[in-house]
Amino acid sequence: VQLQASGGGLVQAGGSLRLSCAASGRTFSNGAMGWFRQAPGKEREFVAAISWSGRTTYYADSVKGRFAISRDNAKNTVYLQMSSLKPEDTAVYYCAAANVRTAEVSPVSYRYWGQGTQVTVSS
Repeated sequence: VQLQASGGGLVQAGGSLRLSCAASGRTFSNGAMGWFRQAPGKEREFVAAISWSGRTTYYADSVKGRFAISRDNAKNTVYLQMSSLKPEDTAVYYCAAANVRTAEVSPVSYRYWGQGTQVTVSS
């Protein structure tokens, strides 16, 4: 399974970005997907997750109400729409694919990881 994340960049506080993660190499619709992030000097943390059907989503408290995860199984792609961005959202964002259908918040549940895309929010 290969995951290719894109859409990161530099944005001012209060702005928006949409990250995309294209999957290949397996039946995309069979598994849950997630987004994680890692800021410099910090551990990787959970951001959002979505079940295989897209009906169930989970968010970290820090992004709830500002970020939205979605997926298009026909395009083998998962998205993370980020709005009202804050400087503390600055991090490398990683998409991940699980071998289970249920949305998961723990990184240990995810078997496949993308290369990451940098998001920088200026104040």
